[in-house]
Amino acid sequence: MASASTNLFNCHITVNNTTQIQKTSTTQNPKPHPDWYSPETGIYHSKHKPVELPSDPFLDVVSFLFSHKHHGVSALIDPSSGSSVSYPELYPLVESMASGLHIMGVSPGDVVLILLPNSIYYPIVFLGVLYLGAIVTTMNPLSKVLEIKKQIADCNVCLAFTSPEIVEKLQALGIPAIAVPEDVNLDSKQTAFSAFFKLISGSFGLAPRPVIKQQDTAAIMYSSGTTGMSKGVVLTHGNFIAMLGLFVRFEASQYEYSSVDNVFLAVLPMFHIYGLSLFVLGLLSLGSSIVVMRKFDINEVMNVIDRYSVTHFPVVPPMLSALTRKAKDVVRSSCKSLKQVSCGAAPLTSKVIEDFIQTLPDVDLIQGYGMTESTAVGTRGFNTENTQNYSSVGLLAPNMQAKVVDWSTGSFLPPGCGGELWLRGSAIMKGYLNNAEATMSTVDTDGWLHTGDIVCFDQEGYIHIFDRLKEIIKYKGFQIAPAELEAVLISHPEILDVAVTGTMDEEYGEIPTAFVVRKHGSRLSSAGVMDYVSERVAPYKKVRKVIFTNSIPKSAAGKILRRELRILLTSKL
Repeated sequence: MASASTNLFNCHITVNNTTQIQKTSTTQNPKPHPDWYSPETGIYHSKHKPVELPSDPFLDVVSFLFSHKHHGVSALIDPSSGSSVSYPELYPLVESMASGLHIMGVSPGDVVLILLPNSIYYPIVFLGVLYLGAIVTTMNPLSKVLEIKKQIADCNVCLAFTSPEIVEKLQALGIPAIAVPEDVNLDSKQTAFSAFFKLISGSFGLAPRPVIKQQDTAAIMYSSGTTGMSKGVVLTHGNFIAMLGLFVRFEASQYEYSSVDNVFLAVLPMFHIYGLSLFVLGLLSLGSSIVVMRKFDINEVMNVIDRYSVTHFPVVPPMLSALTRKAKDVVRSSCKSLKQVSCGAAPLTSKVIEDFIQTLPDVDLIQGYGMTESTAVGTRGFNTENTQNYSSVGLLAPNMQAKVVDWSTGSFLPPGCGGELWLRGSAIMKGYLNNAEATMSTVDTDGWLHTGDIVCFDQEGYIHIFDRLKEIIKYKGFQIAPAELEAVLISHPEILDVAVTGTMDEEYGEIPTAFVVRKHGSRLSSAGVMDYVSERVAPYKKVRKVIFTNSIPKSAAGKILRRELRILLTSKL
């Protein structure tokens, strides 16, 4: 973990069989600055060649996506039913969805909620909404009613697509809801799904295309950002176009074989920016096949990899650990089609990396870095025959700029020194919805996104993440705002004060841990605290460890000192 003195060290990263990070003092003779770093401005540039992005201001991401020509055959495959959507079928289905929504009265600027697990219909709904100039907001389908109600009110949702069992809950909140089936082969006359099948039937003709600008809002994705409660991240058509041009074009050029031959396994949730950028948008521009699983089950994952000859598997750390453990137990022929596993959303530990490369040595393992606020664009792992940099999150994406800043003094730091990462580029969000204060504290007047993550560029331009200033907890790659859990806990009649932070966990990355001050005379138990929270939040947000204490460490201004909580937590172990 980095401390406030990290910038006093050169961080020479040695990647070998032990995958260790070593630090040596800057009293050694300094190396000359590489050409991708400017000591005058403190700006790091990508080592990749720049990518030319479309300059036409009147361009929407759906048009840009389908302007890419390829020879892809199967676009989206559902392994549980054998259903699929081919590339020739995909755009007509998007047009039909848009036409149906237009007839329903959905107009440019309207907000449509997608509250669904992974589905081969997810991209069709998403792209159909954007085709009309309307806006998508996404949510975890396991969200509780109070969470759904809050987001609906925050971004003024007018319509929702969801699972059959959630339709009535949404209708009770005053939101018209359309049930989406799991299986393409279902009888279109089934009452529960008749509205959905009518939308994609193609019986409405073509909807008129509105004038859509790159600067127009396309999606509102929710993120805790660098601190505080979850906020609506406003992403434009231009942001998504930049993501397609930068992040995914790099995906296409990393290997010699054609992207059309790639088969991706989509287990990452499409409601998350990581899964959305890949499976709902990016890969569809390349002609790759996407095998869509509704949820992660390692036994089924192994079957699907072999059955569909999956070549690429994007994961978060817990999925990687499960894959490694399972691969040790199965015959060597399993996973033989895999060429790459890419990991994001949270850093990997050295042990997890070592176990993977020993178990599956022929599979290329890379890490990447991005934020909802950067439309998932940031860095991407890049291994070559001569360089296998598994511990790094990769090289800066094409066209992206970065700075490494001393969080105490604000000075810019050169390669080998650790500080807060700032990013700038065309994929950076428009801002936070109805929250100018949070926007200004996250994106400065020069367009730099202050990520809150502590990083170091090594001498080859690879980026390594050590720590983060921001308060969010990452459980299985999902973001959890401590402030949100604290607001739930403080409403308990027997809790006087509370603070929540993350505890490192080998399997899950971090787990939410609550420090609780009970009211005098209370006999509230740890189980009682955890049950109280679990009844009010989505399952992944549950508190999983409780520590009772006499007081919560706070600053003079009343701000919770989470770093002191972590010290306190260490003393309790």
